[in-house]
Amino acid sequence: MSCHEIEALQLGLMNVLGVGDQSTRDHAEKELEGHLEGPIEALVEAENLTAIERHLDAALVDLEEEVAGMDTDDPEYDYTRGRLLEVRNAERTIQRLTTQGESIVDGLGESHDMLHETFPVED
Repeated sequence: MSCHEIEALQLGLMNVLGVGDQSTRDHAEKELEGHLEGPIEALVEAENLTAIERHLDAALVDLEEEVAGMDTDDPEYDYTRGRLLEVRNAERTIQRLTTQGESIVDGLGESHDMLHETFPVED
């Protein structure tokens, strides 16, 4: 069993942020072979943080349902619960990243306004 949600999130973030190398991408894509459907596929193809948040939330719901349907004696139960915790953590991380990005955008707007107040431009 693999942590498809995290692999898909990594690929989506590589798209959005324009970072990462081909070997990392190739490894993640190999891990996801045969599992590119629903929120996992959507995460891989995400083009912005809003999409990542939405698809990660959907993947989390699917994973929560998977855990809820498992027998606690299942040998994969603890691993699957661990995946659930990591995906929840990733969701919080993406929310922080989005908040930080919004703060940067707001700060640039404030800098722009202050520059015009300090150095007024006459039309």
